[in-house]
Order: sequence, then C-alpha cells, then structure tokens
Amino acid sequence: MKNVWQLFTVFALVLLLAACGTGENEEQESGDGEDQASEENTTLTVGASNVPHAEILEFASDQLAEEGINLEIETFNDYVLPNKALAQEELDANYFQHVPYFENQLEENENFDFINMGGIHIEPIGLYSQEYDSLEDLPENAEIIMGSSVTDHGRILLMLQKEGLITLPDDAGVDATIEDIEENPNNFEFRADIEPATLSQAYKNGEGDAVLINSNYALDADLDPAEDAIAFENTDENPYVNIIAARSEDEDNEDIQTLVEVLQSDEVTEFINDEYGGAVVPANE
Repeated sequence: MKNVWQLFTVFALVLLLAACGTGENEEQESGDGEDQASEENTTLTVGASNVPHAEILEFASDQLAEEGINLEIETFNDYVLPNKALAQEELDANYFQHVPYFENQLEENENFDFINMGGIHIEPIGLYSQEYDSLEDLPENAEIIMGSSVTDHGRILLMLQKEGLITLPDDAGVDATIEDIEENPNNFEFRADIEPATLSQAYKNGEGDAVLINSNYALDADLDPAEDAIAFENTDENPYVNIIAARSEDEDNEDIQTLVEVLQSDEVTEFINDEYGGAVVPANE
C-alpha cells in the first residue's frame, strides 16, 4: 500500500510540474508575440507647433498605430528650431510651417536639404484690436503691428488691400513688402519688429491699434479667431498651406507617406473642422 501512495504522489508531482511548465511556455509565447508585434511597429518622431499641429497629430496617432506606426510628437514654440532639429536628424519630419516660409528657409540655409511631403491645412491670419470693433473704426495714423517674419508680409498686405485699406502695385504678390505700398489713405503706421510667437501677447498688452496674428498663435493664446478678429484672411487659393517637411533622402519613406495620407484623411479633416471652426482650414477642401 505504501508503494501505491508513493507512486500516486510521484504521478501528481509530474502532472503539477507539467502544468506549470505549460503555463510558463504559454506566457513566454504570449510575451514573445507582444514583443514581436512591438518590434514590427516603427516610430516616427515629428516636430510640431503646440496648436494646432500637435493637437492634430495627437488625434491622428490612433490611425497611425493601426498602420503600425508609433508617433512621437516633439513640440516647439518658434519657427526656427524645428527645421534645425530636422536637419540634425533629431526628427523624422516636422509640421509647423507654410510653403512660402519653407521655400525661404531652403534658400537661406544650404544645409536644409528638405522636401515638401504634402499639405495639411491653412491657418488664416486675423486682424485683432482691443479698442476697435471693425476696420472702419480704425483711425488715421493707426499703428498696425505685424510679425517680423518677412514671408508673412505679402499675405498681410494683400489681405489689407482686399479690405480696401491700402493699394499695392498691380503685379504685387506674396513677396510684397511694406515699401511696395502705393496708397495709404489713412496713413497707417506699420510695425514689423515682433516675433510671431509673441504677437498675441502684444495684443493682450494693448500694443498698437491693431495686431495681425496667425491663427495657431491666436488659438494658443485662447483667442477665437472667428469671434475675436475684426478681419480674417480669405483661404481661397491661399498658398500658405502648412506642410509635412522631411529630409530629401526620405522622399520615398513609406511611414512618412502614410503620415501624410492619414493627416489628409476624411477623419482628420472632420476633426479639424469640428475642433477649430474655421480658424484652421483643411488644405483638401
């Protein structure tokens, strides 16, 4: 009888050890599968302005994950560092600049070997005033503040001409400057010495009679361009499309191409329209 119990005990121990081994193997196999799936995903590091670029990327991150792309977003508060970081290979792409600025940066920086991977949205510039409720209320000799980014001056002046405030030469385009103004019947004084990122603060501090602010900086300062601006740039045939930029060597990078496709998708377009109410306009509309 003693031998029977010994055999039974040994048999039970064998079964227990076998069960434990199977569990460990299944857990190991499961873990290996998760690790393998994680290894199959690629990571894209994209530099972006806080608003709206980083917010749009954040919304798109789930769609990108479904495509096997993990998105890492690096935020910047200026127009200089994102291109430097891209050139230094700290980023795979960036999303903060419009086409004229991008092209100007390529001309001025020999080490910027970049390519436009696709347009995503437009950020209309608005004219804001603490004191005046309409363009008609602006007095003679009013001080109009615009940003120091020269690539925005042409679009601002064309906007003001369309509103009937100034007159430019017939052939004036996006490269127009303050010196090109032919008629300025109200003798407006134009000031262009403030960094674009601080225009909202200048407005809130009551500087100037009116301040022209890009929508991304207006939104970041809790302004509502649709409600607070006394004039707004028309987005029809607007060349100031914000783009995904990458190094030229990555022109055929499938992950960056997928990023652009997702950002141009119906889902992201609907998000932009719902979230920003016209202050940010999808480029594909």
